[in-house]
Amino acid sequence: MMLASPRLSAVPGLRHAFFTREGGVSGGIYRSLNAGIGSQDDPASVTENRRRMAEQIGVLPQRFLTVYQTHSPDVIVATAPWDRPRPRADAIVTRTEGLAIGATAADCGPILLVDPTARVIGAAHAGWKGALTGILESAIAAMERLGAERSRMIAAIGPLIRQQSYEVGGEFVERFIEADAGNALFFLPSTRDGHSMFDLAGYIRRRLQTAGVPMIDDVGADTYSDPNFFSYRRSVHRQEPDYGRHVHAIVLERE
Repeated sequence: MMLASPRLSAVPGLRHAFFTREGGVSGGIYRSLNAGIGSQDDPASVTENRRRMAEQIGVLPQRFLTVYQTHSPDVIVATAPWDRPRPRADAIVTRTEGLAIGATAADCGPILLVDPTARVIGAAHAGWKGALTGILESAIAAMERLGAERSRMIAAIGPLIRQQSYEVGGEFVERFIEADAGNALFFLPSTRDGHSMFDLAGYIRRRLQTAGVPMIDDVGADTYSDPNFFSYRRSVHRQEPDYGRHVHAIVLERE
């Protein structure tokens, strides 16, 4: 039902989960643990799935928080359950115990972070656009404003689309090279002319390292090729009408 980061699992007083699609109540293309509020799944099924995820990570459903993600570099600080509607952002940080914060994903990179000493956590949604425009650096800076230090942080990269599954066009590559010529390292030639294979996980790792995060885990799962995960790109290739979403979450246990 879920994967775990060894580095995060070793931190006392911390729970986290990279959920798979198993263990829920949804059917059809959403089978079964679809947490996507924005999907076309039965809302009652999504609510029950999120309740199960909250229970698994040890919080009440109202304390299992996600945002309305927009592929931005924007971060919000959580101190209590949201009032409706959900805030628009692509990362959440908190130092509030018993408040689970999550990143929604279905190919993009979910990144969970903690400073074990300051007891500050973060959850970031890093697709290519958010990673390129600074969502990881924004999340780290927001954690520092809550008392964290990046030199003590641990980051875990969750299930995402991997290089062998992520073909992109020439304009995509040019955008990254224009931002930093060193980004050429994250592209390999595709079998199709004018296309390349993009290493999103490697790019995220480099951004975290450059930002000064010393300890980085990666669960290694490929959402596109592994049917245990939802994948936006796979749903498009199969011409399915919609796709499920994961929530990957982290919470500080109450002392």
